[in-house]
Amino acid sequence: MRVHHLDCGSLRMIAPVESGLPPARVVCHCLLIETDRNGLVLVDTGLGVEDMRSPRQRLGSDWVDFADPVLDADRTAVGQIARLGFDADDVRHIVLTHLHRDHTGGLPDFPHATVHVHEAEYRAVSDPTAEHHHDSFDRFMAAHRAHGPDLAIARPHKGSWLGFEGIANLEGLPDDIVLIPLPGHTPGHSGVAVRQPNGWLLHAGDAYFYHGEVEADPPRPHPELQLIQDSAQVDQKQRLNSLHQLRELFRRHKDEVDIFCAHDPWEFQRATLMDH
Repeated sequence: MRVHHLDCGSLRMIAPVESGLPPARVVCHCLLIETDRNGLVLVDTGLGVEDMRSPRQRLGSDWVDFADPVLDADRTAVGQIARLGFDADDVRHIVLTHLHRDHTGGLPDFPHATVHVHEAEYRAVSDPTAEHHHDSFDRFMAAHRAHGPDLAIARPHKGSWLGFEGIANLEGLPDDIVLIPLPGHTPGHSGVAVRQPNGWLLHAGDAYFYHGEVEADPPRPHPELQLIQDSAQVDQKQRLNSLHQLRELFRRHKDEVDIFCAHDPWEFQRATLMDH
């Protein structure tokens, strides 16, 4: 399976913690996977075409003022996919790490795709009695679900993946694409593992925001991104446990698994260099 790394939502400019790295805009790191039998698979969607045209109405003025998105429809997933020679309808599956606006904005651009989401994440937005329902529902923007996406609920099973228990396979997709539980940022937040010829990719979503949290010993968070992370999480204990698991995965399997998150621009630069 060929994997393309896409930035589907350039956001505010930040400076690096380490010397030698240039300032960069926060990214919305998505994956486009070319499968042999299942069409194209998109992991997260970033911001969508209509978000670019009407950002305050669709994303919220406070979020737009804070995130400072680059309003360019060519940067959307559907725009980049077209430049790769594909059509929006070629995207048959979308796998979401979670249901926040900067990950779901492109859903309306792919109305015929099956959208896979973890059972706990779906319950948090759909069940008024669920823990964290109010925050979860508010952050899954009405404009991103108004078209009635075809949701496929991913239910965890007893299988494991490199020490992670309760993984979920995805209906209609091969076992080479697996949902990995990484709760804490949201109730059903998940990573997406993709098998490659020489190992695995793990898109860790918002389980962390900066590579120093996983790769450095001791951990080295980004001060500005850490504030965002702390304010967005629903369960700090769960989030820190997920982060600990990722650090252990990196320590034990860094030669087998390429781990990256959704918003670190320097990780994205590294991934695109490897992609080429």
